Amino acid sequence: MESATERAYDALAESLTARGVDLEGVEERLRAQRVETPSWGYGDTGTRFAVFPQPGVPRDPFEKIADAAEVHRHTGICPLVAIHIPWDKVDDYSELKGHAESLGMRVGAINPNLFQEQEYRLGSVCHPDEEVRRKATDHILECVGIAGEVGSDVLSLWFADGTNYPGQDSFVERRRRMLACLDEVYAAMPEGMRMLLEYKPYEPSFYHTDLADWGASLTACQKLGDRAQVLVDLGHHAKEANIEYVVALLMDEGRLGGFHFNNRKYGDDDLIVASINPFELFLIYVELVAAEDTAQEIAYMIDQTHNIEPKIEAMILSLTNLQEAYAKALLVDREALRTARRSGDVLGAHRIVLDAYQTDVRPLCAKVREDLGVSPDPVATFRESGYMEKVTEERKEGAGAGWG
Repeated sequence: MESATERAYDALAESLTARGVDLEGVEERLRAQRVETPSWGYGDTGTRFAVFPQPGVPRDPFEKIADAAEVHRHTGICPLVAIHIPWDKVDDYSELKGHAESLGMRVGAINPNLFQEQEYRLGSVCHPDEEVRRKATDHILECVGIAGEVGSDVLSLWFADGTNYPGQDSFVERRRRMLACLDEVYAAMPEGMRMLLEYKPYEPSFYHTDLADWGASLTACQKLGDRAQVLVDLGHHAKEANIEYVVALLMDEGRLGGFHFNNRKYGDDDLIVASINPFELFLIYVELVAAEDTAQEIAYMIDQTHNIEPKIEAMILSLTNLQEAYAKALLVDREALRTARRSGDVLGAHRIVLDAYQTDVRPLCAKVREDLGVSPDPVATFRESGYMEKVTEERKEGAGAGWG
């Protein structure tokens, strides 16, 4: 006898086939979806006011990777975990790599920390003091070396550099200092490694930020070389920015290197992706799907801070949201959309996009997860697994890892 999930899938499959959807092709692309989770998303986090410890959080990078592997076990699409240095610094990176591989995982992007040292009060690579810039540059070069040891080919950079007051420093001189640093790092990167350059409009500096928007990041990348690309964080934009438009332009330039998926209501809130504005996420995926055939290599990553919600469950929910957004974008009738656009049928084109967004793809994603050998309902299966109770007991001694 068919289960309720199977009946729901059969009904959806019949409907999509009648609409002319290549269901087999859609499922194949969904099975190939890959998203990287961040080591820091599994540790204790909080706001600028307080950090909220939780029972069972990892105490070291090895336990962080174990939690990331548990998320992959329930979703089937996240075999990579990004690390942050020095938060995830270890004595033997080959041991960390081996630990990840033993769990069916790989180390993903390497993220240097250029914002917590006391010397970085006035900036890191843009700092007016050459000695501070040298320290920052050496740390990034250290991370290039770590990437080689763990088998990573992505260097992910975000600078907190900026100024608080008019006249504090020269915009142009700061940019030139940054580019000099990045040029040295770029030259030291091995062939096959990419540099992803992130941007943010404000915070922690409030007068200006040295990499404030996608244009500042793009022009810096263009000066450095083809392996320097822009990293888009969905929370790092002015509030009403059209992010899907930014995505389309960066892909057209061949410079969209990666994503930090999250969501926000006001500023850089780092909430669970699609928890506030799922339509925006879908529209971004509509543009991504349109450019998939260009063979651009895009690193899809999660960058969220789970302050009050359970860490692993929050990550699983994030990934299922990404699966559903991608599935809906794959259902857009591209040929009908092109026809409507060329004929000036404004509402016709809009309705074609809405039809895909309003499709309930949960049965489809459940079927794909089963194809991948994981549960059709990852959150429920994780809750029933006993993993959280097990690690809470195992990790009761010692402090949980955090942002420090």
